[in-house]
Amino acid sequence: MSHEMKPGFLSLPRELQLNILSFLSCRDILCCTSVCKVLCQMYMSSSELQYIVELSGQWLLHVPNSDNESIPVSKHLQLLRDKAHAWFKVDPNSFKTVSLPKNMYSDEKFVADGHIYLWDKEEDMAAIVPILPKPSQKTVKRNWSPGTLFSVPDSRNLDIFVDPAQNLIAIAYSDNIFDLNYETLCISLRVLDRDGVHPQAAGWTLFSSILLASKDEHFVAESAKLKGFGRHIALRRSFVYPFEEMWQLHIWDWQHSTTSNSILSDTNYLPNSIDFCFLGNNRLLVVTDELKLYSIKDMSQTPQLLACFIMPGLYLNIQCFLLMDHIDSSPQLQAQQAMYTSDPINQLLCITTAANRTFVISTRMFFNLEGIAAAMPVPWERWGPSNTRVFGLSGESKVHISGNRVLQALSVGTSASGDVEYTLLHILDFSPLAVTNRRGLGRVVKEPSTVSVVDECIGWPPWSLTTSLPYVEVILDRKFGSAESELADVWVNKDRIYLLSTKFDHKVVGSAYYAIEYDELEVIDV
Repeated sequence: MSHEMKPGFLSLPRELQLNILSFLSCRDILCCTSVCKVLCQMYMSSSELQYIVELSGQWLLHVPNSDNESIPVSKHLQLLRDKAHAWFKVDPNSFKTVSLPKNMYSDEKFVADGHIYLWDKEEDMAAIVPILPKPSQKTVKRNWSPGTLFSVPDSRNLDIFVDPAQNLIAIAYSDNIFDLNYETLCISLRVLDRDGVHPQAAGWTLFSSILLASKDEHFVAESAKLKGFGRHIALRRSFVYPFEEMWQLHIWDWQHSTTSNSILSDTNYLPNSIDFCFLGNNRLLVVTDELKLYSIKDMSQTPQLLACFIMPGLYLNIQCFLLMDHIDSSPQLQAQQAMYTSDPINQLLCITTAANRTFVISTRMFFNLEGIAAAMPVPWERWGPSNTRVFGLSGESKVHISGNRVLQALSVGTSASGDVEYTLLHILDFSPLAVTNRRGLGRVVKEPSTVSVVDECIGWPPWSLTTSLPYVEVILDRKFGSAESELADVWVNKDRIYLLSTKFDHKVVGSAYYAIEYDELEVIDV
């Protein structure tokens, strides 16, 4: 606000001043209040302006026309601040336990939208279990016995994707066509809570538009990953040969077409060195030794490359996490449920590698591409240090992410016998207002940190990598790990922490001693 504008603006009625300021961004509001004492006093007495700043500082967006509009803004502001502060005083010893099915060995388990999904790929069994549902929550509980999930003869199951918010389960499989040398990809789209085709789907099955691989090729391993968000579903298929990995990524608009012309493909020189994730409804990020950002707005053509960011080194077993289940793809549904929702532009992307290196990256950079040309890769030194925090994790550490928070389960040593590994939980808050909302709790980390990085492909000597994305850390007062149980996995969402423990027991039948292993899920409400 210029000095020439101040007298005119300050002469306006207070209500009009507040109305004008409410249209400004959080940054502009704070800028105005920092240069004018009158505006600063107005801000301190206005719950509406503070609410705008609080939402932005927690990476949230206001949802208009909410059923909660009748509640005073001052109350929403206090609830918002109290909710953020609650994450800094989580009681890890206050939890509820959920029993899981014991009649199946689940080689894949994950939590999303208040449900846990269990999939036994070899036995073709799956289950969906609601986790302590809230009264207003829509739930799904199902079990798929062998032969009911993948029911196409002579097909091979590849992966599944579930989206409870859209009542969707997508099942990817490969099928023979024409002769034994070739195969095509299919994705079956079904209703999650009952049998039948999804009513919003363009058809029962999605098909790949090209043949992926000849079966007489001498690849040593293959893998597939199915992900989705909103109207998009994407399937990555990889074939690993002795000295390279060939991959293809097919993207469908499953609500409007059963075929896809939106296809990416390339070759890597490391196995399992690719992953991908959706950045909202119209952008896709492919993660290899580079972060390639694509527009998938026009599904009639190959995805358009928007930007390329170079990663520092090559890595094995890349996995990227960008939790989108708290960002509803249906604005109408969100408007009925809350006054705010997560900002899809301000999120955290987590990339893990086989070398126990975890990259936590602010996604805001992927939406601010001014001055970036798609044909010119952006060097790490230009984008990485200020937008990233790299952690060197040890042992069987685990990590999950949601919005502005990261949950780390870090190994802190073993028992004297070496049979038990102990784990502590760390919560990291990367939002701009974390320092304020912690109210003296936790540890503020603003200074840069340095970790040792190894190029897993070329074998160069380790080098140092310094990053500086600020955060606030809280270490929970509970150590996990014993002779009777171990922490198997962790998840976090906007108001809960989920801890999956593997329990060890035994039973005696006659003279025989049988070891028993089963899973339990602990739920911590925040």
